[in-house]
Amino acid sequence: MDRLLLTPVGQQLIAQNGRSFVTESVRRLIAKLRSAALASSSAHEALEMQQLEALLREECAARLQSRLRSVVNLTGTVIHTNLGRSLLPQAAIERLLQTMGRPGNLEYDLDTGGRGDRDDLVESLICEITGAQAATVVNNNAAAVMLTIAALARGREVVVSRGELVEIGGAFRLPDVMAMAGASMVEVGTTNRTHLNDYVEAVGERTALVMKVHTSNYLVQGFTASVGERELAQMCHARGVPVATDLGSGSLIDLAAYGLPHEPTPQEALAAGCDVVTFSGDKLLGGPQAGLIVGTRESVDRIRKFPMKRALRVSKLPLVALEATLQLYLQPERLRAELPTLRLLTRPQAEIALLARSLAPGLAAALAPRYRVQVCELQSQIGSGSLPVDRLPSAGVAIAPHMEGKKGIGTALDALASALRRLERPVIGRVAADQLIFDFRCLESPGDLTSQLPKLREALGMAPIAPAQDDQTGSIR
Repeated sequence: MDRLLLTPVGQQLIAQNGRSFVTESVRRLIAKLRSAALASSSAHEALEMQQLEALLREECAARLQSRLRSVVNLTGTVIHTNLGRSLLPQAAIERLLQTMGRPGNLEYDLDTGGRGDRDDLVESLICEITGAQAATVVNNNAAAVMLTIAALARGREVVVSRGELVEIGGAFRLPDVMAMAGASMVEVGTTNRTHLNDYVEAVGERTALVMKVHTSNYLVQGFTASVGERELAQMCHARGVPVATDLGSGSLIDLAAYGLPHEPTPQEALAAGCDVVTFSGDKLLGGPQAGLIVGTRESVDRIRKFPMKRALRVSKLPLVALEATLQLYLQPERLRAELPTLRLLTRPQAEIALLARSLAPGLAAALAPRYRVQVCELQSQIGSGSLPVDRLPSAGVAIAPHMEGKKGIGTALDALASALRRLERPVIGRVAADQLIFDFRCLESPGDLTSQLPKLREALGMAPIAPAQDDQTGSIR
């Protein structure tokens, strides 16, 4: 340990990181080498001082590397839950940089000099866009749903259609949310058909809330029936019962105007008479993770004052990013250019196909002779939790191993996918039909992929590509 710490590399690392950090890194490195030696998988060369110095550099770098890595999304899913959902617009990123390193008026009223409310930073903006009387924000939409039920129906009944008892990622089920919020769930209708009279018969003295849930992550087709918000709200309001609807995806614009499938908006739900509407901030809205709650002043005030609200409130980071994102909606003519989610969703197939054709030769050269690369038309997915059934025409490449028969294809594709994930900026595609698919819909900076092709070839254990030479002069072409 002392010898390694006293080497020029060791001293340089100490100057950069401090003695305690480097000493612990040496301990970790020695423990790994000892384990490898005991397992008889360590070569004598690994104990040469020059090799140890290189390993120590790698150990120090690995300990300081962020576990949250920037990746290249070639899956074809624009709003990918596992890859962080929506990309923040540049305006939000710049706002974060401007405000996060300094004190800010998060809960300070600059007009009165007294205590403020963090909702004040975005409430008027949300109300202007959605037409709601009031609004509040929590840390995600699951929290928004649970808080709404707890604040408006704790200890009483909530009526919901059996066909809307959704389960989203992570085994988050609406019946479980009801129980956690302290409400009793009353199911009405059947899986595929629910009628207004089903609600009428279920609403009684113990009914505190009737809830609609937009099934944004699945679709029931065929012999179906459901009750719209307007019809349901008229019936409920006549009986003094509020109506809440969970939209999930959170589109603030009519996507059909951009050539995309229509998704219900908070504006439509509020106009139909809903007292509370909940939706996400990081799906179709295109901002940070957040759960937005909009509705009548009476309902939102009850939700805001409920004790659970403090446990679910958002920090200053998502609030700052949410404000900057929402302000983009005040300039609708610029929205497609400024909001990454909308820009990627509306990207023309012809543009993506041109990109695929330009990148295919370089990919083919980097993966030859082990793999072949072919340009292909594809169908992108909007998002696994946002319009999962609808597809967008796209393009990309299909990569397949050069081999006869099926044997070994899976192993070869796994090796390629693994090598792509080990790159400095991991590249994530999808495996389908014995091919690794790269969908280029979300690739706006081709250099993120092409600059890493030499390292990919190295990671696959393939020899570097020899420069092409002129047959007569020997000069590099």
